[in-house]
Amino acid sequence: MRAILAGVAALALAATPTSAQDETEHPPVEEQIGGGGRPVGANWSRSPVIAQHGMAATAHPLATQVALDILKEGGTAVDAAIAANAALGLMEPTGNGIGGDLFAIIYDPTTDRLYGINGSGRSPKGQTLDQLMAKLDGAEALPPVGALPVTIPGTVDAWFAMHKKFGKLSMAENLAPTVRYAREGHPIAPVIGMYLERALRAYTRRQEAYPFEFDNARKVWFADGTAPEAGEIFRNPDLANTLEAIGTNGRDAYYDGPLTDVMVEYLQEQGSAFTREDFAEHSSDWVEPACAEYKDGYELCELPPNGQGFAALQMVNILRNVDLSQWERGSAEALHYMVEAKRLAYADVARFYADPDFAPFPRELLTQDYGRERFALIDPVRAAPDFGPGEPKLEGEGDTTYMTVVDGSGMMVSLIQSNYRGMGGGLVAPGTGFMFQDRGELFSLDPAHPNAYEPGKRPFHTIIPAFVKKDGKPFMTLGLMGGGMQPQGHVQVLVNIVDYGMNVQEAGDAARFNHDGGRQPTEALDGPAADPLGTLYVEPGIPAETIEKLRAMGHKVEVVDNGVMFGGYQAIARDPDTGVLTGATEMRKDGQASGY
Repeated sequence: MRAILAGVAALALAATPTSAQDETEHPPVEEQIGGGGRPVGANWSRSPVIAQHGMAATAHPLATQVALDILKEGGTAVDAAIAANAALGLMEPTGNGIGGDLFAIIYDPTTDRLYGINGSGRSPKGQTLDQLMAKLDGAEALPPVGALPVTIPGTVDAWFAMHKKFGKLSMAENLAPTVRYAREGHPIAPVIGMYLERALRAYTRRQEAYPFEFDNARKVWFADGTAPEAGEIFRNPDLANTLEAIGTNGRDAYYDGPLTDVMVEYLQEQGSAFTREDFAEHSSDWVEPACAEYKDGYELCELPPNGQGFAALQMVNILRNVDLSQWERGSAEALHYMVEAKRLAYADVARFYADPDFAPFPRELLTQDYGRERFALIDPVRAAPDFGPGEPKLEGEGDTTYMTVVDGSGMMVSLIQSNYRGMGGGLVAPGTGFMFQDRGELFSLDPAHPNAYEPGKRPFHTIIPAFVKKDGKPFMTLGLMGGGMQPQGHVQVLVNIVDYGMNVQEAGDAARFNHDGGRQPTEALDGPAADPLGTLYVEPGIPAETIEKLRAMGHKVEVVDNGVMFGGYQAIARDPDTGVLTGATEMRKDGQASGY
């Protein structure tokens, strides 16, 4: 395998950013000593996990074990995914929970097809844009906290829709492990502890700018005025009661029962326009994934809008017109083409991606001809000052969890779930133990925009699961957390595997870039982009020579050494002939891939 990223031997050891280092007489340990050697593979990575009968990869080792336990009890990959997702809502509340939305791609070996589910919620049906604007009192965007950015949480309904089609165990059995952990407690993982501390600081700051009710959330996660630390036992009995009611009484326990009354009454007290009918009438949608062929028989598959998954397909259709493998993986040339492809795709995201029930998606954006047209706009030696959207006939920070499960039959689940910014909008209905999402912050307030706020509408969404086919057969589940990082992260991993021969673990451990800025789906339709060039953030494993060359090409480049903004990767590949599973997890998170 060709040299990947010069100077990344110490990357896997980096644990804390320089700004967080304690002032001692010695430099931090990662500066005192580098990484060790490996008998096979890249020195900056570790072995992928290989098993045969079942596998799970999640952002928390205990959630991974919950999934494996469900598989061993006879559950399907969908049962195990629901169980692990519930556990992550308890154990990784900084990334997800039942106050948020869910998207998944499921491969069913019985029918030999991919199924997509869109479990995202809508705005209040009884509130117009003018009524919302009156509540905003002159603000130019929805706030990140409080009642106004809340949309109906879609996760629980999506669980039941998936379970009805593909589950075997009862929902009570699937949720029982998390109910037990919520009552008895579990130790906080290191990265999650760091995120909880960041969340408390962020909510404290936001209360000054946007006053909102935070006492209920404080009682659940920050009762003593501080965030729980790594190793500290954390309990959430309110969430245990909520999940137990859902497992016993079904989907309506959340959307059309006493718990609904508690949620609606609380939200209305905070200024929300939601009614009980908004909850009762919510439903998930089964949708058709689309795939784009890259090269060598590999196809990337994503879900349609209101998510941003098709941006990754647009990037694939652009990059298939250049052979990236002619350059080293850490070269300025390879990164330049990938970044410019991202900027081109995201210009279209900002213009066209929205709830398809209100703004049909222009399918020409996914054609190879359109990809060639967009590729022709890339200057090989210079970053474009701005890319506008194309003319077919016709970004935000987020905290998310991605997880994947494959069972012995070959059923493969690629699932992503989120409360959006941080832990959500800060609101917790009394006695429920979970926070409401603030996904509505991603609506545009420009009435001419396809993503404009309207009653009963789903906002533009950042969270996207992915799937990869090889020679037309199911090959790999794939996901990478983190707002606008996700489509560009999917493509970087695919390029690492296809063009540079990395295994699934190396493909995730390799240093990444995250281009932020450019045109946004929340901006006015005809106005200029606030930051048309954007900033190219890179990890320390990108060679210094490459960084300087990218700057000379016109990119604004910054090095970030804490891993936070570069996502959270999980993947499982399945050999179609032997059924052997190869899993990978994210060095930037607390996660674990494991199988049996």
